[in-house]
Amino acid sequence: MRFSILGSGSSGNAAFLASSNARVLVDAGFSFRQLNKRMAAIGESIENLDAVLISHEHSDHVAGLEVLARKVGAPIYMTEMTADAMAWGVKPPHVETFAAGSRLSIGDLEIDTFTIPHDAVDPVGFCVRQNGFKVGLVTDLGYVTASIKHRIQGCDLLMLESNHDLEMLKVGPYPWSVKQRVMSRVGHLSNQAVGDFLASDFDRSTRTVVLAHLSGNNNHPEIARMFAEQALGRAGAADTRLLVAAQDQPSEVFEF
Repeated sequence: MRFSILGSGSSGNAAFLASSNARVLVDAGFSFRQLNKRMAAIGESIENLDAVLISHEHSDHVAGLEVLARKVGAPIYMTEMTADAMAWGVKPPHVETFAAGSRLSIGDLEIDTFTIPHDAVDPVGFCVRQNGFKVGLVTDLGYVTASIKHRIQGCDLLMLESNHDLEMLKVGPYPWSVKQRVMSRVGHLSNQAVGDFLASDFDRSTRTVVLAHLSGNNNHPEIARMFAEQALGRAGAADTRLLVAAQDQPSEVFEF
């Protein structure tokens, strides 16, 4: 299995997974041109996609979806409520719906879906398995529920939101109503909350953690990294590889 985060942050999100017989895009929060460019940068062609998975309907996850659907034609998988909430210009004919909590099979990729607490209509996270390896993708959540903790156990790589620093958010430029939304239990995960999770509930069999969906206004990669590194140290997992996903360029390609 191959995995790359094509970009992650408040301005756009997309990731790519591939096996020997399946190529899957997870979210399409960049323009078609950007998605095409970023896939080419990791040696992949957007024309070869077998499926697109959508976590929820917010624009930073679906901005390029309609053009992508028109130009590529790969089936799009999302929950029925998410499909109904999409602001389609012209709804693509190849939308496949699933229930949150169900398992999807795309080629030899087994994809478990699960509900996450966020202020979208039916948001989901994903765990993808192939040949005994497991990758978890969990962003856009107000807190880490007991169910999510169970779902992400045994991941070889975990992509986990670390959206904002609480102090930066509190003194930052957002209106108070927006700050309340971000900090709520259906908002976004803070550096501090990530630290609490990693220190107390982290599965130390996970070899790599990638911090994702960082806010451009209310966070900084080194601050997010500091909280996570300190937490992993407290958990006795200081040897875990820790990376921070960038907004403007793809990550390395992880191979399992």
